[in-house]
Amino acid sequence: MKYSKQEVLQYVQEDDVKFIRLAFCDVFGRQKNISIMPEELPRAFEYGIAFDASAIKGFGDETHSDLLLHPDPETLMQLPWRPEHGKVVRMFSTISYPDGHPFERDTRQLLIQATKEAEKAGCRFAFGAEQEFYLFRLDENGNPTKIPYDYAGYMDIAPDDKGENIRREICLTLEQMGIRPESSHHEEGPGQNEIDFRYSDPVSAADNVMTFQTVVRTVAQRNGLFADFSPKPLRDKPGNGFHINMSVKADHCPDALCYMIAGVLDKVKDMTAFLNPAENSYERFGSNKAPEYISWSSENRSQLMRIPAAAGEYRRAELRSPDPSANPYLALTLIIYAGLNGIEKKLDLPMVADFNLYKADPAVLRRFQKLPADLNSACKTASDSAFIKKYVAEEILHIYCG
Repeated sequence: MKYSKQEVLQYVQEDDVKFIRLAFCDVFGRQKNISIMPEELPRAFEYGIAFDASAIKGFGDETHSDLLLHPDPETLMQLPWRPEHGKVVRMFSTISYPDGHPFERDTRQLLIQATKEAEKAGCRFAFGAEQEFYLFRLDENGNPTKIPYDYAGYMDIAPDDKGENIRREICLTLEQMGIRPESSHHEEGPGQNEIDFRYSDPVSAADNVMTFQTVVRTVAQRNGLFADFSPKPLRDKPGNGFHINMSVKADHCPDALCYMIAGVLDKVKDMTAFLNPAENSYERFGSNKAPEYISWSSENRSQLMRIPAAAGEYRRAELRSPDPSANPYLALTLIIYAGLNGIEKKLDLPMVADFNLYKADPAVLRRFQKLPADLNSACKTASDSAFIKKYVAEEILHIYCG
């Protein structure tokens, strides 16, 4: 349900809401928030709530430190793990300078703008996220260890799969918040889990990823566990992926999905520093079904881009290189612009790779470009890219790759 400002004010007044969290994220996608009291909400809607941007990495220094948060009433959610009496709610916020113009490092605002640009071009994108995470035990002092919560395998069941009840609690909590998971299961790694989401518009999809990680970490902690979303928590085990399912409907363009895929493949090397921004992001590539080459296939899960077996409204593409260290707002922004480029230019798909690239003949592999081998290579490609410079603010590019 989407609320108006007046409906939010009425809800807060009538439903015993005591704290309102205004959520945002830094340029790397790490969620932040400031809590305000109910009597401050009208001021927040009209003028915004000031905060010290110099304390947020990448947001500025002491000389120009004031920024304002503007809550989005459509994103109102109650936090169900907080007390029933004296409720806590949360709204995502956009960020502006004191004079009102948008803050260029507000990546949520970048995604809002990209969505508007797509609509102007007659294109409507939809995204569904799949995020993997490990559950690790805590030591006697409550600090995370690298001891997995269980040693089950792919889609195993209880009692081997000890994460079943944790996933159930996560899914029920998300449902209470109005977010509908599509499926959940144990992944290949020991203590590794995955929960998938239904399709939604780009901004809601990115908001849901941010909410999901918060809920997973909260539920894990309440159960005496640590949830690890890092790209490669255990060196010799599968890494965590952030698989992005995407579809597009375009006016007067029945082949928009194919053009979109071609556009993403054309620019994915340029985007990799933002899809895989951690040093150990690159330890995933080339093993355990994580891609290494810029390729696509109809069903092969070792490819960068996969078109799952589906029909009608469920026909989609799955980008398999990103990992959960990516800022979802920035990732979806770049995917939209790359997709639009493919649709506008009617780019042809490259040769299909319906075979296992891990076992392919070297002569065949030479036909395909590789993804960057490390973060330095990815940053060099991004820094030299006219595409990235067009859609990513210079300050953000410098923060990632400077």
